[in-house]
Amino acid sequence: MIRLPLPEPGRPDSRSPARYLLWLARNQWHLVLGGVLLGIVWMVSQALVPAAIGAGVDALAAHDQRRLLWAGAAVLGLGAVTAASGIMRHRFAVSNFLSAGFRTVQVAVRHATRLGATLPKKVATGEVVSIGTTDFDHIGFSMDITARGGGAVVAIVVVSVLLLRVSVPLGLVVVIGVPILVAVVGLLLRPLHHRRKLQRDLSGELTGRAVDIVAGLRVLRGVGGEAVFAERYRRESQHVRAAGIRVAKVESLLEAAQILLPGCFIALVTWLGARFAVSGRISPGELVAFYAYAAFLIAPLRTLTEFAEKVTRGLVAARRVVDLLQIEPEVESPDRPEPLADGDLTDPESGFVARRGELTAIAAARPEDAAAIADRLGLLVPGSGACLAGRPLDRLDLAEVRAHIVVADNDDRLFRGVLRDEIGGGTATLHAASAEDIVDALPDGLATEIAESGRDFSGGQQQRLRLARVLALDPPVLVLVEPTSAVDAHTEARIADRLPKARAGRTTVVCTTSPLLLDRADSVAFVGADGRVAAVGAHRELLDTCPRYRGVVSREED
Repeated sequence: MIRLPLPEPGRPDSRSPARYLLWLARNQWHLVLGGVLLGIVWMVSQALVPAAIGAGVDALAAHDQRRLLWAGAAVLGLGAVTAASGIMRHRFAVSNFLSAGFRTVQVAVRHATRLGATLPKKVATGEVVSIGTTDFDHIGFSMDITARGGGAVVAIVVVSVLLLRVSVPLGLVVVIGVPILVAVVGLLLRPLHHRRKLQRDLSGELTGRAVDIVAGLRVLRGVGGEAVFAERYRRESQHVRAAGIRVAKVESLLEAAQILLPGCFIALVTWLGARFAVSGRISPGELVAFYAYAAFLIAPLRTLTEFAEKVTRGLVAARRVVDLLQIEPEVESPDRPEPLADGDLTDPESGFVARRGELTAIAAARPEDAAAIADRLGLLVPGSGACLAGRPLDRLDLAEVRAHIVVADNDDRLFRGVLRDEIGGGTATLHAASAEDIVDALPDGLATEIAESGRDFSGGQQQRLRLARVLALDPPVLVLVEPTSAVDAHTEARIADRLPKARAGRTTVVCTTSPLLLDRADSVAFVGADGRVAAVGAHRELLDTCPRYRGVVSREED
């Protein structure tokens, strides 16, 4: 049927949740249309069975063997059509479900990648995770139900026509009663929509809390904060539970209404049909058919309420997707970008200059100032003002800037998968990052499957593997933020010796106060408390001539 994930998910309509769902339907219209047509055949073939059974009863009463055989053949044929169309309808429904879900995940991931550094500033981690879990199902089901929903509508129309042909009063009861039932059930959908939205928001926040706790579990254990965060998670989970109970209350009323109201309606139709049969206005066979129609109508009526419920859930889920898609990245490419040329990398705001082909270190009195300079050098913030070869970065093509300048800090994560695919490169980058011992200790070496976020490794091991990964990229300009903050002194010394050799001829900026790394740099820029470069020179020279620099580095040495 379809191959997933899709090669190109398309450009979504993110103006509203309803428009987003309509966009999904348009992009898989052949699946939706096929499912609806098969759903109509499936439901209508069932709707015609009571008529065939009624004709058989009348033929039996009239001792008409020929009509009885035709009625039996009709029941058999309709059963075969129902079976075949039901199988194909289900296949189309599942394809609709998966296509809508995967398309949603693909557009969300693509947009998250486009947002880059803007994403964590605007959206909680749990919100993004929930799109690929809970929202995937709800949006998929809103497309899945179209097949049965379309069939239910046509089946009710067919039954109404058949009833009107036999008895106008009974037909009018169905024609008028069905919209009333749907309207009554619809009264419960608005509070259900509101309560589900609240539960969805709380659930996303709780997921984000869980992600944060798992990511920082090692730190929490180190400071004895497990109990505090566990209690906070327990309180928030109770809020989610309470919201779920409020949703369940409305859902229970909806489920009860789906049984009670159609049941009362069917009882009314059956009672009227029995009175008409007693009075001779309809035949015994028609009475049997009326009763069968009454029993059959329960299914399409419940399908209509299920359709409304699942579309409501889909709209709630689509709202979260639309909220993500409406976020714009803080930094975008200009309409007419200038050509990129390699050269010195400068930050006018701080006065920092990284000479082309050299390893330059930034030692800041406040670590956040060094991180801010790194963000501006990598064009991770709007209006950075940084320049490459004298040209402002914000005038260059963003994709070219990202490929040319890579910023690596300790917020980066290892991804789940085979280690060789994760870090790329070979033994040279592992050697430069002093990570050979990590790979040697693994059961399958580079072929080892690593866990999500590399949680099987210590903080220092993760840092070295991330360093190996970014060195394997070998970008023309590499900006490293505290690349050795989690390793021991001996490992740091090896990295300090090997890093300049691995980056020979390439522009490298290292934000650090480690004397070992500072001593290997071609030049060091000391950033004072005001966020500007206060002194530039070799490490040993600055130790002798800049007391403030000496004070910052001495704390590191201590």
